[in-house]
Amino acid sequence: MWYFAWLLGLPLAAVFAVLNAMWLEMQRDRKLTEMDDAPAPAAIGE
Repeated sequence: MWYFAWLLGLPLAAVFAVLNAMWLEMQRDRKLTEMDDAPAPAAIGE
């Protein structure tokens, strides 16, 4: 019966890892997009 735990647990862990990686990529892309959309700081002396 231990194999049922492995049969369910390994794919669940793999799905969790993939979803976590996708979420982290999405967070990084969101930060980069916000940085691109932010107005450029004014140059000193202008």
